[in-house]
Amino acid sequence: MIRLITRVLFAALWLPMIGMAQTSAPAPAAQPFPSAPVKIAWIDLDSAIFTCDQGKKEFADLQKTLDAKKTEMDNMRKEVDNLQNQINVQGPKLTDDARTDLEDQLEAKNTNLQRFQQDAQKDIDARRQRIGNTIGKKMLPVIEKVAKEKSLGAVQIYNPNRDGFVDPSLVITDEIVKAYNQAYAASAAKAPESTTPPKK
Repeated sequence: MIRLITRVLFAALWLPMIGMAQTSAPAPAAQPFPSAPVKIAWIDLDSAIFTCDQGKKEFADLQKTLDAKKTEMDNMRKEVDNLQNQINVQGPKLTDDARTDLEDQLEAKNTNLQRFQQDAQKDIDARRQRIGNTIGKKMLPVIEKVAKEKSLGAVQIYNPNRDGFVDPSLVITDEIVKAYNQAYAASAAKAPESTTPPKK
């Protein structure tokens, strides 16, 4: 009984102290809202990467690689088709050993074709991603520079699956591409001067 009374008294003394602590603690200062509306613009980053001068060159080179791989793949496919036709036409006239040999060749060429297709796709995808990542990283400071010049509070990446409508006047993709071309064309023009040995 005495222990119960002690606990009740302790609780009765403790609760006011909690209330005092809560009322005495200073409230966090409210963050002021911007006095003017925040200006926001959008950029189609994929389009910017593909249409800038560096992107056009890099992806044109990648297309040449893709065309070469496609030609090689078509030649391999023709070999497979020729072997298959040979088996279909000559099959009844062939000995078991000859037919088995052709079927083994066909299986090996089919396997090589499938592996080539898979390896080519992985290679092209990896190169495309590497180009996009490289240009995208170099484009970030350009986006920031243009945003500051236009007094923008934010630049959003345009996503047609998310953004139902964006006023075309708020899309600055072309401006970013122009600024990117100027920035890196200038640096490319200076590069040969730095690599030329000084005249003695």
